[in-house]
Amino acid sequence: MSLVTPKGFSATGIHVGLKRKRKDLALLLCETEASAAAVYTTNHFQAAPIQVTKEAMADSNGKLRAVLINSGNANACTGDVGLAHARRSQEAVSMKWDIRPEQVAIASTGVIGQPLPIDTLLNGIGMLAPQGTDDEAESFAEAILTTDTGTKTAGSQYYQKQHLISVAGVAKGSGMIHPNMATMLGFMTTDATIEPGLLQSMLRECVDATFNSITVDGDSSTNDMVLVLASGASGAPEIEAGSEEAKQLKEAMLDVCEVLAKEIARDGEGATKLIEVHVNGAIDDMLARKIAKQIVGSSLVKTAVFGRDANWGRIVAAIGAVDEPIDVSSIMVKIGSQVVLRDSQPVLFDEEKATAELALDTVRIEVDLGAGSGAGQAYGCDLTYDYVKINASYRT
Repeated sequence: MSLVTPKGFSATGIHVGLKRKRKDLALLLCETEASAAAVYTTNHFQAAPIQVTKEAMADSNGKLRAVLINSGNANACTGDVGLAHARRSQEAVSMKWDIRPEQVAIASTGVIGQPLPIDTLLNGIGMLAPQGTDDEAESFAEAILTTDTGTKTAGSQYYQKQHLISVAGVAKGSGMIHPNMATMLGFMTTDATIEPGLLQSMLRECVDATFNSITVDGDSSTNDMVLVLASGASGAPEIEAGSEEAKQLKEAMLDVCEVLAKEIARDGEGATKLIEVHVNGAIDDMLARKIAKQIVGSSLVKTAVFGRDANWGRIVAAIGAVDEPIDVSSIMVKIGSQVVLRDSQPVLFDEEKATAELALDTVRIEVDLGAGSGAGQAYGCDLTYDYVKINASYRT
């Protein structure tokens, strides 16, 4: 599946000169007004594209036709000039495809604080020719990348009675990734029929459980958003809140978001493995998720995983650092297949096997607090020498 598998969408990605060689400008276009929903970074320094997209969503009552994305320049911390550039980009798309400016969302990613080469960008918009092919959808996925090592795509399909419903997504993100979003962008399409308000509530829940549960380096960025467009082109009846059809769509969106979130965590700058942390036995799901994030975000845990060191003391320290009271008398910790702590007491385990399992592409850490039925998970990656190399020379 690709971003254009859901009916009603076309896409493209090209190189226009914002980056030296790689594709750097992408467009997603819907043939009709699409219901839209979006969530944004919580960083107080929100880039010009975020501000313009928020305005567009409000002015259009959540109905969009197009999303323009550039990489290579974040257009963040660029003041009134940056806002003017984002709006000029929006207007250029509006004029070329004869749609209202408020039906165009804008996203940017790249270096912060540098003026956007607006003439280069506007010339590039003139060259865009979106199509409904998988090749062009792949070009879109390539054009939104920065330090990523490859594209990130996912898809899910199900039947709403006799109508096939498709949900597809792409994302970028590799560094400056932290819970509550960071330097990541995610775009989803579906041909389901749904009103914007219900779609927004679904997206928020899906993002909280997935994109807001990943971390690479503990830093959040200025440009992040996850946006979904629903074309209604499947011909299926409109989905109503609380219905079985609403449950189906939410589950499909959650599947797509989870795959993309894991791919972002796995592709952390310099990373060699994905870390999955699963917490059970909390008093509620929110606390379980918070503890999972605390563990996967710990630099000491991340470096221990990189070094293949089953140092469970770092996991325990991360659990205890959570900013809510917890009972620490009956905790179980498991690294891979090895239980290393039971009832908060050390357990003899096979150190050699634990070391071998820490060398796998995916490392699983399980925690049971023994205090309730709450469960949650978070995803991250190890912290390596290459992470320092990549970020020490990011601008050069």
